[in-house]
Amino acid sequence: MATGFIDALTSPTLKYLRERWWNDAFAEFLTETLRPRAGNRILDVGCGEGIAEVQLGRLHVSQMRLVGVDLMIERVIVARHETAAHNQRVLFASADACHLPFRDGIFDSTFCVAVLQHISDVDMAIRDFARVTRVGGRVVAVEPDNSARYYYSSTPAGQRAFEMSARFFAILAKARGEAMDAAVGPKLPTLFTACGIEPLEVRVFPVSQTQLGAHGDDVWRRRHDVVEHLIDHAPNDDVRKLGREYLASLDAYAAEARTAGSSLVEIQHTMLFATVGQKKEAE
Repeated sequence: MATGFIDALTSPTLKYLRERWWNDAFAEFLTETLRPRAGNRILDVGCGEGIAEVQLGRLHVSQMRLVGVDLMIERVIVARHETAAHNQRVLFASADACHLPFRDGIFDSTFCVAVLQHISDVDMAIRDFARVTRVGGRVVAVEPDNSARYYYSSTPAGQRAFEMSARFFAILAKARGEAMDAAVGPKLPTLFTACGIEPLEVRVFPVSQTQLGAHGDDVWRRRHDVVEHLIDHAPNDDVRKLGREYLASLDAYAAEARTAGSSLVEIQHTMLFATVGQKKEAE
């Protein structure tokens, strides 16, 4: 599964995956696992810009109620406009994945895509997913293993830049108090079981990108600007110092890549783990 652009040099996590790689094959998987039926209520946690709602709405399932929540109100607004443009009636709200504003057992299916990787208390979030899902209903979570991201560059400066990026993002996350679980994806079946959800299936989706030949100047400019912005907003001098070292290594990579020209090779790869579960009866 190819993305529009994934970049370990600008982010330690796979960001905005919905907008960058959501394709017909994944839409088919989601439809198959959520099993939308007439009258079903389906909750999308971390709805982003409404891509899932548009895809599910195209099924024209009678009286299906779609609900999307996202922590970022700006994305909720975009999602509302997007679904309205497709003449779809979807309820959207700004909400925290760990404190969903819905009563117990109201949804037939609940799902999230690349949301739990950004949450410090994943267990709390999954328990709330289970709470709002009816007994026998589906819970689907699709998350990466950011700790196992593969990066290759044919230039020595590229490999150094990747190593520096890992150090910089690690110290930045620590300074911000963002103790996220980078390897949440493969842990989902165990987490489901602990939260009263019976795991039914795990599917693995590759997320890859290969660059043959030099990047355009816009890519290097974007990389530089993203890192510079992070440095400017860093919480302390130690992070800023390491950030400047990383930025220097990134600029050195850009220069070396331009010299390499058509011989440059850059490969990025990681995996998404899609866990499908069913809400169990309380014991």
